[in-house]
Amino acid sequence: MEALLQNFFNLQVYREVLPFLLGGLWTTVWLSLLVIPIGIVSGLALALLATQSGSRMLRIAVAVYVDFFRSFPPLVLLILIYFGAPFLGVDLPKLVAVAIGFMFNNSSYFAEVFRAGIESIPRGQMEAARSTGLSRMQALAYVVVPQATRNALPDLVGNCIEVIKLTTIASVVALPELLRVARDAQSLVYNPSPIVLAALLYLILLWPLVRWLSRLEHRNRALH
Repeated sequence: MEALLQNFFNLQVYREVLPFLLGGLWTTVWLSLLVIPIGIVSGLALALLATQSGSRMLRIAVAVYVDFFRSFPPLVLLILIYFGAPFLGVDLPKLVAVAIGFMFNNSSYFAEVFRAGIESIPRGQMEAARSTGLSRMQALAYVVVPQATRNALPDLVGNCIEVIKLTTIASVVALPELLRVARDAQSLVYNPSPIVLAALLYLILLWPLVRWLSRLEHRNRALH
């Protein structure tokens, strides 16, 4: 037991590395605040194209995009973007490469969530909105999309939680997010306690979102 505590729950190591890990936690937070809105906006745009476009070819193209990036490993995608771009004559900053990689990956998942939410709205809602004088775009913006978002909110929150955890792959391009800092600290103190402390910080960060997600799921089950 003592060996377990010394190697994984060493309070002295916790005190030494905590300031550095808090810096990594801040990087994880602002990176999440950057890539989640990008994924939501691009995913909503894809969902609208998939459900509202009159072009069959465009709908097929969106479906292929979504299926491809949902199947493609996000870590490999980020490596290809960051390390492959220079071979095309483009030198991408780390943050730009991460944002692009997350946009491709996240938009595909958010697109499916929004698509399911939009398709859950009865067609009569659109017709009723148009009968009041609203244009198609106004009906989507003021009637359909808000209801679809409310219906899909548990899945949207669940996706956001997964995106926050996925920010750990940013370490592959040396962005100092929480897990990257914890690994660096581990190599300095020759003790895995920083990794455990990073896990505890992730738990503190994500626990409120997980509890909110649980309440949303219970509410949805009660309504249905």
